[in-house]
Amino acid sequence: MSSGDVDADRTRLGRDSASGTRETFSGDTLEIIRAVAARLAGLAQKLADTLAQDMQAVRERDPAARSNLEILTCYPGLHALWFHRVAHALWQKDVPLAPRLISQLGRFVTGIEIHPGATIGEKFFIDHGAGVVIGETSEVGDNVTLYQGVTLGGTGKETGKRHPTVGDNVVVGAHSQLLGSIDVGKDVRVGAGSVLVHDAPPNTTVVGNPGRPVVSEGAKVGIPDIDYTHLPDPMAEAMKCLVRRVVQLENEVEELRKSAGGSTATKPRTTAKKTRPARSTKASDDACDQSRLDGTPEV
Repeated sequence: MSSGDVDADRTRLGRDSASGTRETFSGDTLEIIRAVAARLAGLAQKLADTLAQDMQAVRERDPAARSNLEILTCYPGLHALWFHRVAHALWQKDVPLAPRLISQLGRFVTGIEIHPGATIGEKFFIDHGAGVVIGETSEVGDNVTLYQGVTLGGTGKETGKRHPTVGDNVVVGAHSQLLGSIDVGKDVRVGAGSVLVHDAPPNTTVVGNPGRPVVSEGAKVGIPDIDYTHLPDPMAEAMKCLVRRVVQLENEVEELRKSAGGSTATKPRTTAKKTRPARSTKASDDACDQSRLDGTPEV
C-alpha cells in the first residue's frame, strides 16, 4: 500500500469520526434544550397560576375592584406581593444583594416593605397597603388579609425566629401591630389598632392594647371582611361596670341614711323636687360578671 493510500484512509477515518461526534453532540444538545424548555414551560405555568390566584384574591375581597386591568394597574398591595415573590425566589437560592435591592425597589414603588426572607402563602391580599411592614422571619398562611399600617415585626435585637407566624384565613385590621415570635391561629380577626404580643388561639377576635382574645360565641370567623362595628370593647364594658357599681353604692347609701334618720338624707344632684330613681342591682351584678370583664360582649 502506497503512502498516498494510507493518507486517504486516515482522512476518511477522520471525517467519519468528526461526523459521528457532530451527530452525538447534536443529539445531546437537543435533549438538553428540550429539558430546559419543558422546565421553563412548567415554571411559566406555575407563575401564571400564582398570579391568577393573587388577582382572584383581590376580586374576592375588594368590592371596589371592577376589572382585571384595574387590578393590574391600581393595587400597590398586589405589586408589592409580586416584587416579593421574585425577591423571595432569589433569597431561597442564596443570591447575594439582589433580593434586598428588589425588596427596596418594591418599597419605593408601593410604600410596602416585605423582607425577601418572609414566607407568604397563596391568595394573600394587602388592602390599601400604605405603611405595611413584614419582617424577615414572618410566616403568613393562605387567604390572609392585611389592611394599611399593619406591622409583622420583632420586639428587639434577638436573632433566629423573631417575627409572627400567621395562620390561614386571618384578617388583620388597620394599624395593628403583631410583634415577636407569636402564633396567630387560623380564622383569627385582629381589630384595628390592636397590639398583639401573645399567641392568639384559632377562631377568636383579638382587640385592644395589649391585644386579648374576645369570646365570639363559637362563631367561626371568615376571611372576606372584618366588621369593625360589632367588635366588642372590653374597656367600655369595664367602664359600664364601674358606673353601675357607683350608682348601686349611691342608692345603698341613700337608703341607709333614710333608715338612720330621714332628716339627714341628702338628695341626689338633680333639679328641685326630683329624686333619683333607684336602679336594680342585678344589672350591676351582670355588668361586672368576671367573664364580661375579660371581654365578653354584653348580651
